[in-house]
Order: sequence, then C-alpha cells, then structure tokens
Amino acid sequence: MAQATAIIPARLESTRFPRKVLASDTGKPMIVHTCDAAHAATVVRRVVVASDSQEILDTVRKHGYEGVETSRDHENGTSRIAQAAELMGLHADEIVVNPQADEPELEPELIDAAIGELIRTKAPMATAASPMAPGDDPDDPNLVKVVIGVEGRALYFSRAPIPHNRDRDPDAPARPLKHIGLYVYRRSFLDEFLALPPTPLEKTEKLEQLRAIEHRRTIAVAIRQTASRGVDTPADYAAFVERFRTRQAVPR
Repeated sequence: MAQATAIIPARLESTRFPRKVLASDTGKPMIVHTCDAAHAATVVRRVVVASDSQEILDTVRKHGYEGVETSRDHENGTSRIAQAAELMGLHADEIVVNPQADEPELEPELIDAAIGELIRTKAPMATAASPMAPGDDPDDPNLVKVVIGVEGRALYFSRAPIPHNRDRDPDAPARPLKHIGLYVYRRSFLDEFLALPPTPLEKTEKLEQLRAIEHRRTIAVAIRQTASRGVDTPADYAAFVERFRTRQAVPR
C-alpha cells in the first residue's frame, strides 16, 4: 500500500477547552498522544504537526515529531494542512492523513482503513465512522453523526441524531454511526477543496466536510468498530485520563 504523511493541525485557542492540546494529566501532552497514534499506523511514514503556536511546535519536537509553523489566519484545519503541505513540498499525488489534534485515542487501524478506502474507491477524500459504543449519546451535538449510502459514500454529516428511527424499531436496518475525527486526501485535492466556496450547511452545522458534499465531491467512509472518542470539553478530557490510567494499570 502507498505510504502517507500525517499532518495534524493544532491551535491553542479553543472555546470549550482552552489549551486542550497541551493538557498533560496523563504525563504526556494530548497532541503527543495523537502523534503517537498516527505514527503507529502501518502506512504512515511521517508525522507532522502544523501550528501557529511556538509552544505547541516546541512540545511536539521535544517528543521527536516534526513541527511546521503556519499562519495565524487559517479559518479551519484543512487550510492549515494545505499550507503545511506546500511548505513541506509534498507532490500532488501524495496521500495526506489529517487526524484531529483532539483524538488522542485514535486507533492506528482506523487510519489504515481510511487510506485503504481512498485507494480502493478512487474517491478524492475519505474518512472513518463507527457504530455507537456504550455510553455514546446520539443527541450530543459534540458527537458528529454520519449517514452512508449503499456504496459506502457519505450522504450527510450532522450534530443532530441521524438517521431518525421513526418507529423506534430496535431492528431498523440503518443504525446511527459516529464520525471519527480523521480525513484522508490526495495533496492535489486540498487545493481543490479550499478553492470551493463555503456552503450553507457547512456554516450552519460548523462542519467543514459538508462543503465537499454540497459541491458534489465524494467522501468514502471506512466503517470500523472503535472506542475512540474525541476530546471537546474538560469533562471529555477527564474521562480520557481515567481510561488511560485504567489501561496503564492493567497487567500486560
């Protein structure tokens, strides 16, 4: 399988949880946990953090990862990744993996699966989704949901609980899927995506991947069972720390 470069966009500002990527109650900053997960993927040959924060860049470099300084003016992570890819001189056909900085429990197998879907389907963009795990709340707007067509392409992403089970049928064939904070694309598609004008649904849901769908670009989706959970709030982070400490306490 082709090799890929992981570029993780990271910033200090966060409305719900300021400086969360540097939170280190586990003994390691959260951004470094995400780097470790990306590095463990079979097809990722290089892990780079793109940030306008010197503190973040110094942190990841201290832990052995690359850091690329980007502009402060980016409106979203995709724009920041595109600048980093340009500064790094990545060629047009290079596969770029975009793990979200606040996904410290991202399983490497999910990255491999999403890259596999990109290659298999020849879609310009791919991502990952998982059936809901115990404790996941489909009504939680911080937990993004996705609905997928019969060919494995994303039809829609939403913060609302979709699909709606009208009859409350426990055996309904379409089950809720949570979106995993991970994107994969060819380097050339980054520029194409950013040239597309922002769209109404993207602005309303505050989900930039909707721009691709509204402009009729295909997003392939790898579906895998996962316990991965993003960190949006201090409560999310406290739960992650507790899970991390529990795993560390289990004899191997």
